[in-house]
Amino acid sequence: MNSNIRPFSFRQKSWWTQILDPGGSLVTQWNHTFLISCLLSLFLDPLYFYLPVIAGPACIRIDLGLGIAVTFFRTVADLFYLTHIIMKFRLAFVAPSSRVFGRGQLVTDPQQIALRYLKSDFVIDFAATLPLPQVVIWGIIPSIKDPTADHANHILSLIVLIQYIPRLFLIFPLNRQIMKTTGVVSRTAWLGAAYNLLLYMLASHVLGASWYLLSIERQHSCWQKECQKEANSTHMPTCHSSFLDCSTLENHDRQFWMNFTHVLTNCRPENSVGFEYGMYSDSFTNEVASSTFFEKYFYCLWWGLKSLSSYGQSVATSTFTSETLFCIVICIGGLVLFSLLIGNMQTYLQNMGIRLEEWRVRRRDTEEWMRHRQLPPDLQERIGRFVQFKWIATRGVDEESILRALPLDIRREIQRHLCLALVRRVPFFSQMDDQLLDAICERLVSSLSTQDAYIVREGDPVNEMLFIIRGQLESSTTNGGRSGFFNSITLRPGDFCGEELLTWALMPTSNLNLPTSTRTVKSITKVEAFALRAEDLKFVANQFKRLHSKKLQHAFRYYSHQWRTWGACFIQAAWRRLKRRMLAKELARQESLYYMQMSDQEGFFEEMIDDADYPPISSADTSSMENPHGGQQMGATLLASRFAANARKGAKFKVVTSPVSSLKMPKLFKPEEPDFSSD
Repeated sequence: MNSNIRPFSFRQKSWWTQILDPGGSLVTQWNHTFLISCLLSLFLDPLYFYLPVIAGPACIRIDLGLGIAVTFFRTVADLFYLTHIIMKFRLAFVAPSSRVFGRGQLVTDPQQIALRYLKSDFVIDFAATLPLPQVVIWGIIPSIKDPTADHANHILSLIVLIQYIPRLFLIFPLNRQIMKTTGVVSRTAWLGAAYNLLLYMLASHVLGASWYLLSIERQHSCWQKECQKEANSTHMPTCHSSFLDCSTLENHDRQFWMNFTHVLTNCRPENSVGFEYGMYSDSFTNEVASSTFFEKYFYCLWWGLKSLSSYGQSVATSTFTSETLFCIVICIGGLVLFSLLIGNMQTYLQNMGIRLEEWRVRRRDTEEWMRHRQLPPDLQERIGRFVQFKWIATRGVDEESILRALPLDIRREIQRHLCLALVRRVPFFSQMDDQLLDAICERLVSSLSTQDAYIVREGDPVNEMLFIIRGQLESSTTNGGRSGFFNSITLRPGDFCGEELLTWALMPTSNLNLPTSTRTVKSITKVEAFALRAEDLKFVANQFKRLHSKKLQHAFRYYSHQWRTWGACFIQAAWRRLKRRMLAKELARQESLYYMQMSDQEGFFEEMIDDADYPPISSADTSSMENPHGGQQMGATLLASRFAANARKGAKFKVVTSPVSSLKMPKLFKPEEPDFSSD
């Protein structure tokens, strides 16, 4: 293995000695920044074409104020190019021999990096960095003997056009480098569409500036042609080429010449004889060349945009070869650029609406399938509501597939960010530690339910626990279908259902058969929840024994609606049994008190009979007993004594009567007790 190929070091060094990773964040950010600076530089260079202006009758001068401003910003842009060259001398590259597997090995030897760069891209980067327009304006043109605006016009045009080619060429490898590192030039579809539109506007800007410069050149050619005619004529004064420069406006010979010359009259677009302006006539008809900078710039930009969009069909040309070639370039360039713009814009706009279009196609397929299967209208409406609700909640994004494609640590962090705060709102989960919560959050999946949808029915197997985030659920039970029993509660955000699954998961001897639901759960409103499936809950229960603690046992019983219902029914049954016992005891006490009063009255009656001194019965008494009325009185007395004796015997026994009005409550079985004992 080559000794110069070493593992990349991320140690902090000085920026001028540090070897940069081509895939690092610093290089990625710099590539985006340098791309913006390249676009600005491509925008600045055509502004040099606006330096020649018509500042007087039949004269051209250079706008020095505009030249100074453009030169300053051009110099700032050149500094970005220079910085880019320095960074590429410190930019590591991947050895071609190491690309057999994976990303490859980075070469960090400065000599090999410099040698490779000098052999590949250095010439183009150096040519794009040279400050040629600045040197021409402030160095070459002032040193020319008798410089004129015409000379400056030709020299600037040549230099800017020559250097514009490498600067334009730099954008394409820079785009490839950005796409290789980040995958896309722009992260959003709107930025991609704006980027392509910006390139099209840049082409219109260059075309408009070139049209303005060529129109000035055509005007100067007409003046020069007419000036040569006057110079060859015999009348005085004679026209000199220096008169066409605005530096001679104060010259007396020029002022005298202006009183007799026909140059201005013959070079007007509407009066020109033997000279055709062709596609440049609008520039002089609308006096663009003599307008302010912003007026002529926006007019030229509009002209370039109009010509590119119409493929040059709106341009009326003359028979000049240069003008015809320029129109051919406009036609071909407009066709290519407009096709690229429309194609890229369509691609980006389709990417923006591709999810919506997929949802529309899926919804149309669903509607056709429902009509083909002749589903009831109410069922079709429920299916349509669910499809629309799922689209609003997820926007057609399959979250599970995205998470499955990520590494485990990133997936865990995402689930923690999304679910931890919401899971902590569930009171049962707030009792757990972070490690156990991370294991649960990692296995939670999103669950959506529309209004009036049955989550689970009583008696069906429970395959997941639901933890409500938004919405309300109705949980009801009939205790296995027993008559006379019905219990219903409302589950709100923070509640959960399907706790039978936790009891099943905590049992060490649980089999593959899922537990049956003891309640019917139905959505009252649209519900967003997290679901914990049976196999995931079983895995967490087996891996984390802290789930078996007594603290969680009490929390589970307290917040479980199944246990709450059983506890409430148990308390009601105990209270009714207590009321029956208290009622029976009260009746027994009242009966005992009644019989005790009767017993006291009988004892008093017997004492009166025993204490009385009855005389011996005579024959008269015997005859009186035979009296019917006297026999009835004696019989009543004997019956009363016998009733009192029986009352004393009955008072010794406890009489308990069950009230007829008491109702028997159906027995509610206690929920199955989970095994919370630690192994």
